[in-house]
Amino acid sequence: MKIIRTLPLLLLFFSMPLIAAEGLITKASDNSVDETIAKMKAALASKGIKVMAEIDHQANAVSVDKKMGKTKLLIFGNPMLGTPLMQSSITTAIDLPMKLLVWRDADGKVWLAYNDPQYFAKRHEIKDREEVLKKMTGALNMLTDKAAH
Repeated sequence: MKIIRTLPLLLLFFSMPLIAAEGLITKASDNSVDETIAKMKAALASKGIKVMAEIDHQANAVSVDKKMGKTKLLIFGNPMLGTPLMQSSITTAIDLPMKLLVWRDADGKVWLAYNDPQYFAKRHEIKDREEVLKKMTGALNMLTDKAAH
């Protein structure tokens, strides 16, 4: 009987990594973390998209005597696309501006990940901005492809 009661908790525990990745688009990069970030910044600049911040998680970990692999987060946005989404649902502002996470895994492979606009549109129940979402989705795919290759 005890096993039957703990089974749902075990299933929840082991499914957590899958839940955490829901709504993320992840791509392998041919470049280092720094090169991927630099290429993304260049791609964004070429489209007039503003970079708002770059966070070096590895450096922050070192500052508190912790170890962490090379990991950076780039925060960027285009108010022409983001504002209409926030006008439809103000809670979308929690997911905007966009973020790009770039990290090197334990095997030395570099990855990038970002939030899928279609996912946060569903999350925030945005039903009236399909053209904006389509444009944002295409732009992010194109920009991250440039950063990764």
